[in-house]
Amino acid sequence: MTPSASRHSRTEPPVVRRLLIGTALAFLALFLLIPLCFVFGQAFAKGIGFYFTTLRDPHAVSAIKLTLLTAGIAVPLNCLFGVCAAWLIAKFDFPGKNILLTLIDLPFSISPVIAGLIYVLVFGAQGWFGSWFPDHNIHVIYAVPGIVLATIFVTFPFVARELIPLMQAQGRSEEEAARVLGASGWQTFWRVTIPNIKWGLIYGVILCNARAMGEFGAVSVVSGHIRGQTNTMPLHIEALYDDYNFTGAFAVASLLAFLALITLALKTWVEYRNHELRGTAFTPVPVANKPVKNL
Repeated sequence: MTPSASRHSRTEPPVVRRLLIGTALAFLALFLLIPLCFVFGQAFAKGIGFYFTTLRDPHAVSAIKLTLLTAGIAVPLNCLFGVCAAWLIAKFDFPGKNILLTLIDLPFSISPVIAGLIYVLVFGAQGWFGSWFPDHNIHVIYAVPGIVLATIFVTFPFVARELIPLMQAQGRSEEEAARVLGASGWQTFWRVTIPNIKWGLIYGVILCNARAMGEFGAVSVVSGHIRGQTNTMPLHIEALYDDYNFTGAFAVASLLAFLALITLALKTWVEYRNHELRGTAFTPVPVANKPVKNL
């Protein structure tokens, strides 16, 4: 069989390709594009004036600020944890390594509602710490700290799980070469490791941020649903919907969807840049005035 015939024999018929493409497009339209268009359509059903009036409502403004604050705290902490965990797992061998990997995946297998209940059992008035927190005027449950803790729990695997396979695939040779050339641990980290994992780190941060802003289950349990104080955007949408303010609920939902679209655009850009730079050889940065250490 000639190479051309072999190539054609492995290519799907045009009707199969069109059927697969049509099925994928129909699925995306039915479950993504149509609902998204419906959200924005309902958000502006009563006019643009009502839309911005809803978003300027004090409760809505409080929910938006709390959502951004929670993501602003949870994402950097998860970024720090993810880099440290990936570095530890990819660069070192130690007892309990598989247990650590399993624990990192724990939020993927536990319902967010269960995660919220865990924090209630630990930090609530009847929890493990009893009345210690209230006695010291520290409020965790039904307050911002509980919301942040619940969000951190459900989002901490995203950065770590993005970096672990990337750093494992890269191996340890470049870090070891930097050490041989006299680089310190921090120099190796900032000038060798970080440039190698930059795009994977950004990708993980984007996914973590998207989940942090949209988290509902765990936050719903620990927040107490106090309007203007502990309601994030997803909880405020639920409150508006329960009040039969459907247009207002869709208005806030459209803002959350808009933030999700921005996240998707950033994710696509990172994937494009990563694909564009894939295969580019790493150029080691020389360490000035450092002697080569003996092995």
